[in-house]
Amino acid sequence: MELSESMNKVLFIFILLFAAMPITAQESKKVFVTRDANGVLIFSDSPQPGAEELNLSTRANIMEATDPTLPARKAPAPEPFTVEIVQPEDHGTVRDNTGSVYVSGKISPMFQRGLRVRLLIDGQAKVEPQNNAVFILRDVERGEHKLQMELFDQNGKLIATSPVTTFYLHRASAISPN
Repeated sequence: MELSESMNKVLFIFILLFAAMPITAQESKKVFVTRDANGVLIFSDSPQPGAEELNLSTRANIMEATDPTLPARKAPAPEPFTVEIVQPEDHGTVRDNTGSVYVSGKISPMFQRGLRVRLLIDGQAKVEPQNNAVFILRDVERGEHKLQMELFDQNGKLIATSPVTTFYLHRASAISPN
């Protein structure tokens, strides 16, 4: 019989705890507010002299749904690449008796790993695509020439082309050095 009496006591304690839970939950929802001497609000769960009880609703903090007819925000599109030839200047003259021309380009936004640049001179690719925008051309004939740079992505797809830059190469003539 002792076992059933102890079981009854344990069961009785559990019933008391469960019965007391809603009362405790209700009491914890009471909040009182007072002001101190500086006018600062003080919130408390125990009543103080001159405190007002705040009426808290039992509703959860629920936010209204947004309007589904509004367009969803898209991530900003990446800025497209641009290529330009910085050197030689457009319609500039290069003076070099060996026919060497130094070509420098600018890529925006910043040059990224995996991009390749190809230089065209007079519409023909004279060098293989490379991972920077600086080229040295050798034995270029004197006269007018047109340069253009092409930018390729990691997959070899053309993603940007520079405007055509015209330059003039001046080389002293072997026949008439004047």
